[in-house]
Amino acid sequence: MKKLLLILIVVVLLTPSCSKSLLDQMNPNTLTVEEFWKTEADAEKGVNAIYGMFYQDGTWARWIFFRLDLTSDEGFSKSPWIELGDWTRFQYVNYDFWEGNNWTWRDTYKAIFRCNQVLKYVPDIEFSDPTKKERILAQAKFLRAFHYYYAALLWEKIPIVLEPPVDPGVQHPESPLEDVWAQVEKDLNEAVVALPEKWDDANVGRPTKGSAYGMLARTYMQQHKWQQAKTALDYFFTGAGKDLYDLVDFKENFRATQENNKESVFEIQHSNENTGGDCDCVDNNMGSNRPQFFAPRGIGWSDGQARYWLVEEFKKEKTVDGEIDPRLRYSLFYPDLEKDFGDKIYGRSWEWDPDEAWFKKYSRDYYRNNEDYFSEVNNRVIRFADILLMYAEVLNELGQTADAYQYVDRVRQRSKMAPLATKYPSIGNNKDLFRERLKVERALELCGESVRWADLKRWGDLDTQEKVNIVAQRDPDFKNFEVGKHIRLPIPQVEVLNNPYLNQNPKY
Repeated sequence: MKKLLLILIVVVLLTPSCSKSLLDQMNPNTLTVEEFWKTEADAEKGVNAIYGMFYQDGTWARWIFFRLDLTSDEGFSKSPWIELGDWTRFQYVNYDFWEGNNWTWRDTYKAIFRCNQVLKYVPDIEFSDPTKKERILAQAKFLRAFHYYYAALLWEKIPIVLEPPVDPGVQHPESPLEDVWAQVEKDLNEAVVALPEKWDDANVGRPTKGSAYGMLARTYMQQHKWQQAKTALDYFFTGAGKDLYDLVDFKENFRATQENNKESVFEIQHSNENTGGDCDCVDNNMGSNRPQFFAPRGIGWSDGQARYWLVEEFKKEKTVDGEIDPRLRYSLFYPDLEKDFGDKIYGRSWEWDPDEAWFKKYSRDYYRNNEDYFSEVNNRVIRFADILLMYAEVLNELGQTADAYQYVDRVRQRSKMAPLATKYPSIGNNKDLFRERLKVERALELCGESVRWADLKRWGDLDTQEKVNIVAQRDPDFKNFEVGKHIRLPIPQVEVLNNPYLNQNPKY
């Protein structure tokens, strides 16, 4: 027996030196980098894989809305999941809270990795049509910029990764916010050259020149680069895009009935045909989870709600016909919805607290009485109404306030609201007064559309305690807001611990 054990020990000790390859076999069902990036079809699969990241929980399937809508003064959470609720009210105890932080970081960088693969390997693939290749590369640049834009909004100083890693253990240093914005600008400016004005029907939903100019304008505006933002937005008013976009029936921006319409500048395509699980796999759910998490109690999970001040703001001004602003009907669920417009809430009369409200945009109450994880309603990331209000803001900041009115009025006119100068003559050409009114106009038109957090940051409303106190009058959660700290999220602690070049954000 002892002799047998001795023989076994010798075999074990010798095995690593003579049969290491047995433990390092490639999966025959998985293509290597060297085997895959060979054909036009490979390039198409590569770029399509980037779009697949929109359906991951950390991005536009679920958790991004908690960061952009509920953390702003438009929304909040009374979720029984205490840690989830805390992450919408600036009580960040566990920096590694997966659903609130780590998953969004992870999925953002997975999307960037897929963009980087396309940008590295597709240039070496021969195409019969060079334009097709240019458009694939342009899509990858747009999508990389898109994900870096939102990462900059959330964490600010982050690593900029522009190559797929040769060694998985390679770590990247953090970059200052201005460098992240510069990279977003570079990618978008390069993408816009090759992106088409429009795609054919088979490719609707991919970014266009208008999509890139819209994101570029947002990027410049967050940095107060007003003249550059105006140049980007000129595309929609004096450039090639002036006849491509217009306003449509307001409610059709949030339903599955008229998607990719003339008001759409960029929207994420969702489908309820694949009701698979939450995974990064061929069976992945391509629907949006947002309606399930934002629906009223008893209909969905109700982890996210709207602040009631929005309802009150809608009712402050009547239409030229003396009616309630019709946008309220399609923006929010609130106690008097049935009395005001005759609409029930998913077929129910009001049964919730008298001061509660929920986001109605992207809900499916117009044809069903409940929600699930598989909403087919596309997410309109940028629509033309936003472009109009952005242009008004830029013109105002450039001292062209008198010219800015017309763009606000186009948005107001659709809802039968009187011209801004008629209703609020005291504003005149005062830049500060115009900006304050524009803040309200953006809330009325765009509430619940994931733009408010960027707005608050851009306006400087979170930069001083005095200004935060004003926001807290609308949203008591901002009483927890610490100036200089909560303007950004903590970087996931596991990333800080694993990366010697990465420092935690200030005050965390």
